[in-house]
Amino acid sequence: MHTNTRTIAPAVDIPLLGFGTYLMSDAQAAFGVETAFGLGYRHVDTAEFYQNEEGVGAGLRAAMAAHQLSRSELFVTTKLLPGNAAWGQTPKTTATTITSLDISLRKLGLDHVDLYLIHAPFQKDQRIAQWRGLVELQQQGKARAIGVSNFNVGHIEELVAAGLPLPAVNQIELHPWSQKPTLVKFLDDNGITPIAYSSLLPLSTWRTGHDDGKTAAMRDDGRRDDGVFKVMAAKYEARGDTRLGALEANKPGPNTYGISEARLLLRWAVQQGWPVLPASRKAERIAENADVFSFAIDADDMATMATLDRGKGVAWGDSDPTLAP
Repeated sequence: MHTNTRTIAPAVDIPLLGFGTYLMSDAQAAFGVETAFGLGYRHVDTAEFYQNEEGVGAGLRAAMAAHQLSRSELFVTTKLLPGNAAWGQTPKTTATTITSLDISLRKLGLDHVDLYLIHAPFQKDQRIAQWRGLVELQQQGKARAIGVSNFNVGHIEELVAAGLPLPAVNQIELHPWSQKPTLVKFLDDNGITPIAYSSLLPLSTWRTGHDDGKTAAMRDDGRRDDGVFKVMAAKYEARGDTRLGALEANKPGPNTYGISEARLLLRWAVQQGWPVLPASRKAERIAENADVFSFAIDADDMATMATLDRGKGVAWGDSDPTLAP
């Protein structure tokens, strides 16, 4: 089991290694979660928007039965679909925010989640009303910690201006091409943990078949990395940093995973104390992605990676014109 965690709230520690479930069906999520937790993951991330909370719950129950895990050993995150009038959706109120988590809990088969997030910021009044709902849900014990996703500095400051507590986390797109230094510094200065998603976006194989054009545009922005991640990964492989660490005990046979570009990108975030959420439908890739604790990126390579920022990313907060400032 991985013991690499970060404290996000009193008595609430989030595992740095999480399993993401975006773009998975219920069946795919159930298989992925059971597989991941059998390999040592203890953190899973889902959302109302993903429409796979039932599958995640089934995977958790299967993993608990197969590996004698207790609920206290699991860290489960889900997210509120806020509702956006520009998309033909009814925005959630404080009351319907509370109802939404009740529905998610029924689908997950749980009486609480470890972390509940507002998935994206839409209209100001809506954001504040929903955050009031999350505060109430934490007080009710239905969410051990609460946070936001895709919020910028102004979105968070308005919560404080409304007399409400700061979020424990902000889940945002973070990878060497989208490093968000101003936002990350603000989060660090205010004790808010960044959670990194889309960590593997710089890989050419990232979300094959699901690109909406924004990722391709980011790759073709006139800048080349000349295979820098591949070169770095090969260096660590040559040094022998290829062990699977704690996961090896759960996998028969010799270690067949070297230092891949994917592991390097995940390690970049984890080394800075940011939880990561790699997703895969393949058992071998789930295992490969998990080994981010058995090697470290040296200072020179971290400095090089810091120079690769391409500015805004491709996720909601950076590219969706319907998001109010």
